[in-house]
Amino acid sequence: MTTKRASATKTSIRRGTNLPRMGDFNESVVLDAIRRHKAGLSRVELAQATGLSAQTVSNITRRLLDQGVARESGKQSTGSGKPRTLLQVTPGARYAIGVHLDPAVITYVLLDLLGTVVARRGEPTPRGVHTEALLAGMAASVGALVADSGVDRDRVLGLGIAAPGPVDPVAGLVIDPPELPGWGSVPLRERLEADTGFPALLDKDVIAAAVAERWSGAATDSRNFLFFYLGTGSGMGLVVDDTVLRGSSGNVGEVGGLGAACSSRALVEEAIELGALGHEFTPTDPQDAQRGLEHLAGVAADGEPRAAGIIDRWGVRIGRGVTAAATLLDSDTIIFGGPLWPLLAPRLLPLIEPMVAESPFVKAVHPTTVTTTAIGEDVAAVGAACLVLDRTLSAQPRSLLLA
Repeated sequence: MTTKRASATKTSIRRGTNLPRMGDFNESVVLDAIRRHKAGLSRVELAQATGLSAQTVSNITRRLLDQGVARESGKQSTGSGKPRTLLQVTPGARYAIGVHLDPAVITYVLLDLLGTVVARRGEPTPRGVHTEALLAGMAASVGALVADSGVDRDRVLGLGIAAPGPVDPVAGLVIDPPELPGWGSVPLRERLEADTGFPALLDKDVIAAAVAERWSGAATDSRNFLFFYLGTGSGMGLVVDDTVLRGSSGNVGEVGGLGAACSSRALVEEAIELGALGHEFTPTDPQDAQRGLEHLAGVAADGEPRAAGIIDRWGVRIGRGVTAAATLLDSDTIIFGGPLWPLLAPRLLPLIEPMVAESPFVKAVHPTTVTTTAIGEDVAAVGAACLVLDRTLSAQPRSLLLA
């Protein structure tokens, strides 16, 4: 095995335990190790990476092969002795559905085990529609997504839902989120679970986005990162020591206290107030705000100084906030994304990168990578599906705790 391969394996994979009665945890450790190395890993490499005995790895890989979630994918020559058989995840063995409820748009995705989107649909979030009708429409869209994909329903592990906070993930409630009137304590998880027939999970959208980056995005090799989400509103997903932080109520990630809160409505309203946009762009709903922001970004790109100044001032606030958070949490990676991030990234990323690099608190100990999500604007919907994959297939250290 090459030094480069050993190093990559060592830094990104959880360690297992050879204690008895830990089969489920160890199976997840091995599957997670295979998944993180798309070129494949041999059984010898798996034992070295996970700390499990060769016999334990052999037993687990046999079960994974029997279940169809892993496959043998060729041979690896080591220069001496018998070539080693490589193991890979079988992408189409299982799937997960992700739904992102945003005040402007509802996005639906179907993911395979590698986090690849195999089907997608999106629709504007209806305004003035009773929540019962909206929930029925969401369930119908989930059903259509699966039916149109041709995927066998029995291969779908479940349904993940990402929604703006505040949420109650234990009860499965969305609790009166901003920009979604009429959504006071709506049992979103319970209704979609009953109406679609799929077991469901609910989490805050910024948390789901962080899970997506950890599963298949820009942070697959990072154990300590933060994700700044910019959509109708903004927030931050946090991962420390490969654990997604959720807080005492599942609502971690509010950035107002850091001075980094940002919303499409606030940007557009400021632009109107300062004369960078006309009053015809006054937003009456999130879709209006998004259209206004699209125009503002275009005007700024054309060199209009007032428009550019508005975006840049918001960028400085965001940069200060993420730098403070990265310093506090000792993060090595900062990722930006969300539905509206592509509009502002050309101005904000070149502004924020040097702010992070020049911070004496961040750069004194280690470099901090600042980057854009590789998943795209559907990162929260992808993250919702990754909630299911992560809960079902990833190693969960809390499962080792005795009741």
